Amino acid sequence: MKAAVVGEHGLEIKEVDEPKPKPNEVLVRVRACGMNRADAMVASGMAHGRAGGPGTIPGIEFVGEVVEVGDEAQGVKPGDRVMCSGTTGWAEYAVADWGRAVPLPANNMTWTQASTMPVALQTMHNAEVTAGRFKAGEAIMIQGASTGVGLMGLQIAKALGAKLVVGSSTNPERRARLGEFGADLAVDSTDRGWVDRVLEATGGDGVDLIVDQISGYVANANLAATKILGRIVNVGRLGGFTSEFNFDLHAMRRIDYIGVTFRTRSVEEVRDIVQAMKNDLWAAVEAGDLSLPIDSEYALDDAAEAVEYMKANKHFGKIVLNVD
Repeated sequence: MKAAVVGEHGLEIKEVDEPKPKPNEVLVRVRACGMNRADAMVASGMAHGRAGGPGTIPGIEFVGEVVEVGDEAQGVKPGDRVMCSGTTGWAEYAVADWGRAVPLPANNMTWTQASTMPVALQTMHNAEVTAGRFKAGEAIMIQGASTGVGLMGLQIAKALGAKLVVGSSTNPERRARLGEFGADLAVDSTDRGWVDRVLEATGGDGVDLIVDQISGYVANANLAATKILGRIVNVGRLGGFTSEFNFDLHAMRRIDYIGVTFRTRSVEEVRDIVQAMKNDLWAAVEAGDLSLPIDSEYALDDAAEAVEYMKANKHFGKIVLNVD
């Protein structure tokens, strides 16, 4: 089969062996892949969790038809159209744990549209609802809201009844569009006045929950913008992996600071995350209330070009690789 493979000098398109599903896995004929920053890292030669290095096939979300199922697989069968999270999706065939292969909604969703959904839905539902304990009527902020995952986070918050949704983006054009996806207030995280704007919008209290995809330089400002007994969920580190941290402010505001990642979760934990997302959000997905804009599409043969485009950080919404 054809696949995009990390080589000694960059991403290469080459013929590799078709994978064989383990008892807990399904084999999928891949039709499209949503591109994520983790994929771009791996494609550029870096490691992401246990994935990385020469010979690696990137791709943590993909869609297609099930062609074979392992003996332990439940709820999926050959012929099903599924959206998957996993690894090695940038290929004509890929495997996924059966619990991470979700049948597409019955609303004529295209392969391209479906390929944008798995990681964003799972990541943001887990961050907001499970880790962040979000409840209807609360105020929430998404740091780094103009990413695909961030745009989904805005929509999920609105769909679940947030009284105020705040989103941040450092790019003025992208920031101006956050309202289309549910933001009531859009701020620039590099503007020193953004905390005051959030406090003003919340009557001086701060938001109940921040889902932070930036970290780094916003860490202390996040503490100041979160209400007493609020929560901050650390999802991403786009603004840096380390920074100064005001431990006294953290203690004074009695904030729960929670770190999440899929890299250290067991197969069973991820199955639970997928099922919880479906329980809460699938009706909204089927109704078309949760969706992501598609910035651009590339053929699998042009995966290296797509990676460079993502690294240039000029996109709004998702970049998709079409495999068929």
